[in-house]
Amino acid sequence: MSFLQQPINLLVTGGCGFIGSNFIRLLLGDELPQMQVKSLVNLDKLTYAGNLENLVDVADDSRYQFVKGDILDAGLVTRVLKENHIDAVVHFAAESHVDRSILDSSPFVQTNIVGTQTLLDAARVAEVKRFVQVSTDEVYGSLGNEGFFTEQTPLAPNSPYSASKAAADLLVRSYCHTFDFPGIITRCSNNYGPYQFPEKLIPLFISNARNNRSLPVYGDGKNIRDWIHVSDHCKGVAKALWQGKPGEVYNFGGRCELQNIKLTELLLELLDKPKSLIQYVNDRPGHDLRYAIDCKKAETELNWSPEVTFEQGLQETVDWYLEHESWSERILSGEYQKYYQQQYGETLNSD
Repeated sequence: MSFLQQPINLLVTGGCGFIGSNFIRLLLGDELPQMQVKSLVNLDKLTYAGNLENLVDVADDSRYQFVKGDILDAGLVTRVLKENHIDAVVHFAAESHVDRSILDSSPFVQTNIVGTQTLLDAARVAEVKRFVQVSTDEVYGSLGNEGFFTEQTPLAPNSPYSASKAAADLLVRSYCHTFDFPGIITRCSNNYGPYQFPEKLIPLFISNARNNRSLPVYGDGKNIRDWIHVSDHCKGVAKALWQGKPGEVYNFGGRCELQNIKLTELLLELLDKPKSLIQYVNDRPGHDLRYAIDCKKAETELNWSPEVTFEQGLQETVDWYLEHESWSERILSGEYQKYYQQQYGETLNSD
């Protein structure tokens, strides 16, 4: 049988983060019966944005295994691939916060570039059948008032974060061309939904508004982002894994462009809070004006399209964070480390 017809042994890196945990939950559920997983190994270093609690509902699944480790550890990565007979890798692990990359780009260079190179080398030796590099539309740079990012848009990253992701993408591309490596690159617009780290815009603003704290909006708030629900993005990554063509790039967008100030006002409206909570702050250095994704290629070749409307998704996201306020509090206070200690009997040294 071909790769597409048989259950696979899958390695997911960074599976305890926001998108990775939603992806694992999707694959171990019953929503995609045609995409069968024999075993799934989640390799995660558990840095500040990785949380084992995100996957407590699948922890007892016989197909699931968690391995705490760093993708920079070549020996560990090689051992995980070999011992678990891994057929495919989906690579989410990354430093991903633009503001943090502006303060210190070193972790971004190490994890996002060198870590990807370490994975690629190990996966090539292990002869995996698919390697999906999960990237971002930020590698394309900034758009003006018109136009869309396509898979042919030249890379022009404008932050240390996006530069590190662009470098990782180019490494994957080079391995495809040099070694006939079965790499696939996906790029998505801004994700939102449950389990997102509380420093990100939507969960941060929900928390602040709920507690009558100010909502800091960069500059004049007119920077535009395209928003995609994390479940739609995860389904796209799954489609790329099973149906994508090695060597190709696939863009995933939500077809929902919003100015940051308009999104802020929508959140305040849903939370029944006044606009007086909005506080304009100095703009972020190098702040890209507009992102917008053309995802026709994914729609045509992968039979994928976004399913969650922004109105529905945003309401459900607000409801989730209101119902899981203690989850956010535990993450921000470091209390989630107690969960790790209870599960594994050792102290979590989280960077």
